[in-house]
Amino acid sequence: MKKLLVLVIVSAALHLSAQQQPLKATMTQALLKVQVVDDKNKPQAGQAITFTSKKDGKVYSGTTDGEGKFSMLIPPAQKYTVSYKIFNSDYNDLVMELPSAAGPFTFEYNITVTPPRKFTLNNVFFDSGKSTLRPESDKELNQLAEYMTLKKALVIEIAGHTDNVGAAAANQKLSEDRANSVRQYLIKKGIAGNRVTAKGYGDTQPEADNSTAEGRQKNRRTEVHILSE
Repeated sequence: MKKLLVLVIVSAALHLSAQQQPLKATMTQALLKVQVVDDKNKPQAGQAITFTSKKDGKVYSGTTDGEGKFSMLIPPAQKYTVSYKIFNSDYNDLVMELPSAAGPFTFEYNITVTPPRKFTLNNVFFDSGKSTLRPESDKELNQLAEYMTLKKALVIEIAGHTDNVGAAAANQKLSEDRANSVRQYLIKKGIAGNRVTAKGYGDTQPEADNSTAEGRQKNRRTEVHILSE
């Protein structure tokens, strides 16, 4: 029994050691070291980056660690479309050209990503005059929860806004209740409550003319404000 236990422990140790071995470039794959920072040179943790080969369409991806870095093996002598996502917006306007070399080599690639400080949840809907979330809101709210799961230091405010139809006090209360509904949804998805605050602004911050139906619809919105990350 003791011999079996020793064998199991040794096997587990060898497996762990193999997992901890650093990546090394080979004759057919370069070692790509990626660093992601924002416009203030702050490392961006939890940022997923995808490289799509222009030659054969193969996709290679990684997610940054706490230092905004990751490494992976990738074929050299190719051009790659570089894509990343900031919550509900996709960006693929970068191209990386990985050179060729006579032997194994390492290539460093730095990306500057500037997340917006505020964005609107365009596909979050409530029952008319109520704070009850409609089922079609689930997709975007689930995406927000996944984004916050990756961005573990992210702290946000959910901001509720209304049009100016009705009494200002009622609009204020409705905007607060709707913001709280979104907050509670995120908490149920596993996001810590201290990472999400909710605030209602009523009809005090219109983005469009309340005299038109289109304007009123634009003013009835739910926003995410980035407080810290």
